[in-house]
Amino acid sequence: MEKILIIGCRNTMDDVCIGCSRCLVAFNRREGQFERYKGQEAEVLGILNCGGCPGASIVQRLAQVKLWNVPLKEQPTVIHIGPCLSDHCAHADDVVTKIQAKSGLPVIEGTHPYMPEKIWA
Repeated sequence: MEKILIIGCRNTMDDVCIGCSRCLVAFNRREGQFERYKGQEAEVLGILNCGGCPGASIVQRLAQVKLWNVPLKEQPTVIHIGPCLSDHCAHADDVVTKIQAKSGLPVIEGTHPYMPEKIWA
């Protein structure tokens, strides 16, 4: 079973996308980048923010996720990067590179497909 850790932008998660419902809805419906889990057992293990600009604390935050989940005998098997980070963050390349280098897990850029192409269209 895949255990998914979603990582997003702290600023967006705190101020715009409260509750990260679009990521969770997409996971539950197996839409967007979660379509790959159709017909499979998978669950969201957690949602983590980057730690704030410029993403300098992401490696420590990943280590905390590991530490917090050891007593629960739960660890992520794959990381999804939310569009709030991968598509809209000036530091995304550095943050994603750090995650890929240090996590030891597959890293998939993308979660939900619910971004409007144009605001007033």
